[in-house]
Amino acid sequence: MGIINVTPDSFSDGGETFMFKDAVQRGLAMLESGADMLDIGGESTRPGATPVSVDEEMHRVVPVIEKLCDAGAIVSIDSRRSQVMRAAINAGASVVNDVTALAGDPYSLACVADCEVSVILMHMQGTPETMQDRPNYDDVCGDVHDYLGKRIDVCAEAGIPRERIAVDPGIGFGKTCEHNLQILSHIEDLHRLRVPVIIGASRKSFIGRISGETKPAKRTAGSISAALASLNQGVQIFRVHDVAETRQAFDVWEAIRSVV
Repeated sequence: MGIINVTPDSFSDGGETFMFKDAVQRGLAMLESGADMLDIGGESTRPGATPVSVDEEMHRVVPVIEKLCDAGAIVSIDSRRSQVMRAAINAGASVVNDVTALAGDPYSLACVADCEVSVILMHMQGTPETMQDRPNYDDVCGDVHDYLGKRIDVCAEAGIPRERIAVDPGIGFGKTCEHNLQILSHIEDLHRLRVPVIIGASRKSFIGRISGETKPAKRTAGSISAALASLNQGVQIFRVHDVAETRQAFDVWEAIRSVV
């Protein structure tokens, strides 16, 4: 899943694909490099980010979604607002990727159920504005698992079948470096939820804390390490900035695993 941030302030690539032409070109390049899906967002959810208006978010993402869907891409909309979700779906998006697990907007559950699209439910402690203010857990792996399980149940009650649901433990969303490492080392536990698991560790700050690399764009190697560790535990979906490099790493991993 290739990341396209149509924003001026995302933590890793803020501004690089803010303009329509740049976002479309990035998406087409990601498809050429082996992306299976493009995740398009118009509001930064980095720690401390300031929300944008619904109208501005729709203005940013809808034209990009239309263009990339016309090019044959499978597109997910990265949004926590039902109005944006519905506009994106009308533009061709077939997946909703919500950092609030459809809990942040009272109409988002009905939107996903009515439109019969797939959804990625992510765990986040707090909000993007507050999530890194001393996050705390009794048992981070257990707490994340239980929360996502409850959100799956809520979705089922709202008419969203399990086969249209995936879960994301929310690396970096209300979690310390140690929390992230604990989740990644036990990510296989989420398979007990019986839905696909997605990991979005690409270029996150915990990689910088471990490696000392302060520039997110230079954290590709660490991002691939986290992805391979997750792939080895059966994770099915990977949200990444560096599609070609990750695809190459996965191809080599698969080739080694296929030797009898």
